[in-house]
Amino acid sequence: MNNSETSTVAEFVLLGFPGCQELQSFLFLLFFGIYIFTIMGNGTIVCAVMLDQRLHTPMYILLGNFSFFEILYVTSMVPRMLANFLSETKTISFVGCFLQLYFFTSLGTTETYFLCIMAYDRYLAICHPLHYSTTMTQQFCHILMSFCWALGFLSYTVSTVQLSQLPFCGPNTIDHFVCDMDPLMALSCAPNLVMEIIHYVLSSLIIILTLLYILGSYTFLLIVVLKVPSAAGRQRAFSTCGSHLTVVCLFFGALLAMYVSPTADNPAEVQKILTLFYSVVTPFLNPLIYSL
Repeated sequence: MNNSETSTVAEFVLLGFPGCQELQSFLFLLFFGIYIFTIMGNGTIVCAVMLDQRLHTPMYILLGNFSFFEILYVTSMVPRMLANFLSETKTISFVGCFLQLYFFTSLGTTETYFLCIMAYDRYLAICHPLHYSTTMTQQFCHILMSFCWALGFLSYTVSTVQLSQLPFCGPNTIDHFVCDMDPLMALSCAPNLVMEIIHYVLSSLIIILTLLYILGSYTFLLIVVLKVPSAAGRQRAFSTCGSHLTVVCLFFGALLAMYVSPTADNPAEVQKILTLFYSVVTPFLNPLIYSL
């Protein structure tokens, strides 16, 4: 993966959240509790969808797969973050860092695509209820999910491999708790401006286009719901979509601030908080939001 003739860095140092040992122990317990709750909460949704025959419908199949995906997403970074809280060196190998980068970005991208097909499912159910059962079949639902997984894991494959081929001569300190694209590009001793522009454009297009699709779906959905004569019917329609829309707002709000808006040049502490919000807080809240 790495070119030994131009790269001398064998490992990186993830600074994470600096502080005294007492603070590190507190943060370890805090994020360990969040991680366990996230696994248990999302795992409960997955088990409920698998075991209850009444939930074998596209809406709940999508929710179950989304919850399973959230488990993988937090597992791609939180265990390493927890280990760093108790470590004095806070190191991660060169290969391990780029593997974490690949899975972190791929799973994050897959989540945006999943939120799109969940919005499409709600759009069909409310705007075209008579055709819903014939259009959103279980087979078609599984095709859409497979497409999301494949596209999500292909989106950043080339850019991740290209970044790993850049020379890293030192320093090797990443002021973050996860190996992300921007901090790694900043550490290269031969920056590639074209690669940086392509990465920014690709990230912006994925986030903006998926968000526009979701907002467009909900615009049509809102128009249809407002035409429902009964208040009970409108309330039922809004309650069906409210949880999904809440997750969309939380997730995309942080993503826009992190990768699209000018705040991408904010200090490292701000970037850490934004990354925590969409990668840890949202999966943590997902079981609570959908349960309510």
